[in-house]
Amino acid sequence: MRERILQVLWATLTLLILMRRVIGQAKVKPVTTHLSAKWTHTPLLLETAEYMREESPATFWSFVDIIAEKDPQLFTNRNEKEIYDETLAAAGQFLSASQIHVLKLSLSLRAYSPKIEMFHQIGHDRDLPSTENCGATVDINGELTCDIEKVEELVEKATSSKPVTYEVDHHFPGGETAKVGVVLYAELGSAEFQKFHAALKDLVSAGKIDYIFRHRVKKRSPKKVRLSGYGVELAIKSTEYKAQDDTKVQEDGERQEEEDEQEMEVEGFLFTKLQSLHSDKEEELTQFRKHLEESRHEMAPMKVWQLQHLSMQAAQRIMSAPEDQRLSLFVHIAQNFPMLARSLVRIKVDEKMKKEILKNQNQLSSQMEVNPSNAALYINGMHLDMDFTNIFTLLDHIRTEERVMGGLHKLGVRGESLSTLLHLDVTESTQEYGIDIRDSAIMWMNNIETDKAYRKWPSSTGELLRPTYPGMLRSIKKNFHNLVIVADPSKSTTADLIRLIESFVTHSAPVRLGLVMAVNSDESVRGYDDAGLAMLCAFNYVAENMSGREDANYRALQFLLDIYSNAQEDVTVADVTSVFKSKYPSIDLDDVFDEDSDYDVGRMLAQDFVEKAGISNLPQALMNGIPLPEKHLNVDEFEEVVLMEVMRTTQSLQRAVYKGELSDKHDVVDWLMALPNIMPRLNERILSTKSSTFIDLTGTSDKTLASMSVEAFSALKAPVMTAILADSCHYITTKSEPAVRPVTVWVVGDFDTEEGRALLLEAVKYLRESNSVRLCAIHNKDAAGDSLKIFSRAVEVAQATLSPAVARQFLAKILMKENARKILDGSKKWTDYEIPGLDMEAFQSRLASLKETVFGIHSLYCRKVLSLAPEIRTVIANGRMLGILKSDEKFVQEDFGLLEKYVQSTFGEKILEVLDREDSTITGDISDMLMKVTGVLQTKPQSKSRTSVTLRSEQYSVIKIPPKDPDMPAFDIMVVCDPVSTAAQKIGPILLVIQEVVNANIRVVLNAIEKHSEMPLTSFYRYVLEPEPQFSDAGELTAGPHARFTGLPESAILTLNYHAPENWLVEVIHSIYDLDNIKLESVEAGVHSEFELEHLLLEGHCFEQSSGNPPRGLQFTLGNRQQPVMYDTIVMANLGYFQLKANPGAWLLKLRQGRSSEIYSIASHEGTDTPSGSEDVQIIMSSFKSHVVKVRVAKKPGKQNMQLLSDDNEESGSLWNSITSMPVVGPIIDEWRDLFKECYSLAMAHWRSTFSSSGVTEDEDETVNIFSVASGHLYERFLRIMMVSVLRHTNTPVKFWFLKNFLSPSFKDVLPLLAKEYGFEYELVQYKWPRWLHQQTEKQRIIWGYKILFLDVLFPLDIKKIIFVDADQHIRNCGLTVAARDFGGFDKEPEPLEDFVFLGKTLGLEVTKDDVEELVEKNRTELITEEHVDLQKEQQQIAEEELSSEEEEGRDDVPIALVKEMCAEWCEVQEFAEKYHPDKAVAICL
Repeated sequence: MRERILQVLWATLTLLILMRRVIGQAKVKPVTTHLSAKWTHTPLLLETAEYMREESPATFWSFVDIIAEKDPQLFTNRNEKEIYDETLAAAGQFLSASQIHVLKLSLSLRAYSPKIEMFHQIGHDRDLPSTENCGATVDINGELTCDIEKVEELVEKATSSKPVTYEVDHHFPGGETAKVGVVLYAELGSAEFQKFHAALKDLVSAGKIDYIFRHRVKKRSPKKVRLSGYGVELAIKSTEYKAQDDTKVQEDGERQEEEDEQEMEVEGFLFTKLQSLHSDKEEELTQFRKHLEESRHEMAPMKVWQLQHLSMQAAQRIMSAPEDQRLSLFVHIAQNFPMLARSLVRIKVDEKMKKEILKNQNQLSSQMEVNPSNAALYINGMHLDMDFTNIFTLLDHIRTEERVMGGLHKLGVRGESLSTLLHLDVTESTQEYGIDIRDSAIMWMNNIETDKAYRKWPSSTGELLRPTYPGMLRSIKKNFHNLVIVADPSKSTTADLIRLIESFVTHSAPVRLGLVMAVNSDESVRGYDDAGLAMLCAFNYVAENMSGREDANYRALQFLLDIYSNAQEDVTVADVTSVFKSKYPSIDLDDVFDEDSDYDVGRMLAQDFVEKAGISNLPQALMNGIPLPEKHLNVDEFEEVVLMEVMRTTQSLQRAVYKGELSDKHDVVDWLMALPNIMPRLNERILSTKSSTFIDLTGTSDKTLASMSVEAFSALKAPVMTAILADSCHYITTKSEPAVRPVTVWVVGDFDTEEGRALLLEAVKYLRESNSVRLCAIHNKDAAGDSLKIFSRAVEVAQATLSPAVARQFLAKILMKENARKILDGSKKWTDYEIPGLDMEAFQSRLASLKETVFGIHSLYCRKVLSLAPEIRTVIANGRMLGILKSDEKFVQEDFGLLEKYVQSTFGEKILEVLDREDSTITGDISDMLMKVTGVLQTKPQSKSRTSVTLRSEQYSVIKIPPKDPDMPAFDIMVVCDPVSTAAQKIGPILLVIQEVVNANIRVVLNAIEKHSEMPLTSFYRYVLEPEPQFSDAGELTAGPHARFTGLPESAILTLNYHAPENWLVEVIHSIYDLDNIKLESVEAGVHSEFELEHLLLEGHCFEQSSGNPPRGLQFTLGNRQQPVMYDTIVMANLGYFQLKANPGAWLLKLRQGRSSEIYSIASHEGTDTPSGSEDVQIIMSSFKSHVVKVRVAKKPGKQNMQLLSDDNEESGSLWNSITSMPVVGPIIDEWRDLFKECYSLAMAHWRSTFSSSGVTEDEDETVNIFSVASGHLYERFLRIMMVSVLRHTNTPVKFWFLKNFLSPSFKDVLPLLAKEYGFEYELVQYKWPRWLHQQTEKQRIIWGYKILFLDVLFPLDIKKIIFVDADQHIRNCGLTVAARDFGGFDKEPEPLEDFVFLGKTLGLEVTKDDVEELVEKNRTELITEEHVDLQKEQQQIAEEELSSEEEEGRDDVPIALVKEMCAEWCEVQEFAEKYHPDKAVAICL
């Protein structure tokens, strides 16, 4: 038997050898394509620098300094591979090995290339001199120079304002507060950069400039940036109708790229292994491989029963392969499924695998809501929706996770503890903090518990549990809801809120209302000098004049409303005094408004309350002490947000009553103010991380600060600096005995200044109240200064040498303002402040021997790591820096209490619980570990919750790939998808790359569908992605990644589609083939195409501030300062959506000049990059990721009743509107009027075409605009025929508009020639299918959608009228007759009365003007709601009766003779229409 088998195999092999000449002639016909950016190559060194900036500013500048210290020849006279290796070596000093792999992936994706190009465009807009003449250019407050010798001179003379900067700019640490801004445009690594960088650093150290660095490539490469991170699909096209052009393509013999591809199995054979095992049979194996490839080039149709179990069979085929090949086979089947489907039919499905799949599907469906047809990706338990996640957002997520996991691993966190900490929710606390409102600064307008107006209301808290209708407010005589308005009463924005709260009291809303008048606190200002103060004095007078009445404050509030009713905009002093004089003519105004007025009270109380509440912008509203969102504090939204807050508060009160926590024995306000979220003081710096930065606390060092010199410390990396400084801190605490202190606070400042001492004193004072906080002082002094450092030395010696409790007591004494003053003027000495436990003699001895090095090191740390200028104050809590404190900003004892409470509630307690577990591997000081772990975890942005995904079984249907290094932290990646789905096509190649980039434990759950009724996949797919940049043997970057298809069916018609990120606008720029109809049997050597990233889209949503509705028809423009209008668009009615074409750079978003800018102004915007103080809305495009902005617009004063889309000539109160708004009669008359207009328009068009001397309209220069859509070479041929037919039958200028998205390069190349030959204009328009609209998969459906859905946003906004003509139409009459038709009305519209008289006579009625006026007068009164409802019911009933009667009549049989007669008449009508109708379009007959 064995010999028989060998004979058969030998005979087969011999036959293949004999056939090798025939088989060898078979040519592989690949389909290849690639995508390039519109801009030219950007150096990888610069992209690496931007990657380092994402790590931290300190890391960026340290990397820049390392590059600047190297010989510039290393980056100019070497090949790209050597520069790349040098760059990675420099980056390796700051990144771990795993982070270097992530860096390589980002460089392969060219993720930071748009940012480099953005800086180039900013420089181009600045009109910089050419790089040939100026290798580096400096902008000094608007003055440009290339001469390094002139820089210091220009800095000294600079007088104008600093250059405009953006958040993406790189500010050298320590210079942000300087008055002179210097922007350096240069290429990192060049000799010019090296010189300027050194000079500018010295100027920053001298405190003279704010140094900003922007990349500018000195010599730009001609080649463009090759992109990756997108998918390419070859879909098998339906052949229901002819769509392929028969024209023979003359191939140019262009060289195909990358003929060799990664080895994949062919029909189950891995030929690389076979050739290595049988090297003597290499030629025969090659022929055998070609035979197998050729044999699979055709696809036979499959029967329905064969399709049913393809998913299960594919899963079986994958799980039957060796473990190390399963993922590759998973990718291969998904990407080439149409050719492999028939081979899968023969595979028998294992029942064990099938049962396991079904069990897992039930588990996933019930727990994770992942159905059998769905796909899901989980990275460390976080779900990522692959429908909306592209490779760039995935890269950011991997990078963040890698940073956190690596940081925890450095700190010694391992195993289960690491996983638990990673799953902790350490985002900003969802708890809303509030301020205690039991404050004398608040003037209450009412009191629900005591006022007579509410005496009939029930007073029991149990009433909260009584059922009511949804949305109904409960009227209970308790102060459950306390609303406080904090505002400057003189502002117009305050007037609207005052009116609203007055209406709350008037209508007995169950809300207690208070007012805090935040007016000028300067005691030298009088009521005559300030309108706000005048209103406060008047309010106090009215309230006191009515003292004894419970509504005294309410009456005073009404007086304020009288003032607002007389004021135009902001209230003036004259407005106040005039109203006051009219109300109280006998009162001397000086007694109320002049200095020493008895009614000038409450100013300082209000000021203190504003400071305690942390209010920076007025007006502000507090509900039970909790601030309401500022964006809702306007007249249109305020009432709704108050109602929602009342309903939300009611629910929490109900729970408290139900649990017995709140009862009738409690004072409700006292109970509310005793809640844990109510603080004695609020501070936005603490409660929000917007202004915060985070310090890397994962560094380690065995060196001590005492052994370091300033120069040696300066050479260290930022994490090592932080580690040395942290180890040197001798923390001050309230008690000396050891304890776990979860909150570590560093107070940074110059303690020889009054502000610095005040900040440290408040921190020291707070230590008496908490044993959970420890404190360290960091000195931020001017190293170049010669101050005496009296207090800085005392603070340093105290915290370094005294016991924690003694140091706290001593510092609390000497830092007091009065004591510090006495020490400075010499009236007191240190010995005057001796306390128990302090050896004063030893203290003074250490004070005298203290070295200055410590201050130099601290100051250097503040510059390089914290990016602080000298003497700047800040507070750091567990590695989170709360931002720069302003010179007049207070950070007091209560703020430190809020900081502790925030840290503890957010993550302190959770982390301590994990680190205190018995199985924890943590060693060392637990407080240090808490500080460092918290510092690592709080850098992790977490918008989604994490889940632990468990399966019923993983033995038979799960692909498992263990981590490469078990000793290092590993990602937990889990993918759930059907192996023959579109999701598998995309996620499979990404997993192959991720496997190479990160250390990961990967599980692929084969979520196979049990039965199919149709082919699950009808397309081939390639995802373009590489783990790192590729270089040639010569050391140059290769051409770049591309998609390559082989082994395709030759007889099938294929359509090439790009699956790029949603905000990419991609178009084909080179291909001689019809990419819509690829048929490989008609080509010689394959099909190649080149695509280009034409634009990065700027998307947005726009709403009216007043109504919240989209301002339909509003127009936006996008441009730069040199060309303000480059692109324009219109706001859709759906979601207020708009999109604008852009590219990397700085852009200005504006309302279009004309009606949009006349009626509206931009009220607010989110997601923009507008610098502070700028009136323009500026947007920075610097990434491949989506950029979405939100814009709110408001109507300008006096324009509230104007509409964008209405005709100004049609006034809202015109006679037409009065008549057509009448019930029953109005719609009928309006319909007849439209019909009359249409008839009139047709008659005028016929008259002009018949009797005009030229056969055109009066305006002979009017251009006819024609729009058409075509895709594929065949329809482009039709399109050319249509264009010629239009031009031959039109005597006026014609402009064609084509949708650029689908046009082939050959058609775009021939358009200019056609335009020159036939004398027409043309323009190409583009629009990307919005992501929120249902995505179509078939290209023909997409094209149909463009014909219908986006016509109002495709064209420039100054085009008034455009005609759509199908590509396969043939025009046989002048297109101007259609263009000339007036669809909207008449040029000179007859008077309304004359219209109705004419219409009446047309209907055979005797109608006069008097009759019409009488009809209008009788029906002018509006109907009430009930009458409208009755009228609509009556009309509906009549319509139903008419329809019913028509149906009854229609049931009679129609005689055949009548049908023939009607057909004959219809033919006559058709002939008549063809002969006389002004529009004649006859379809081309194929």
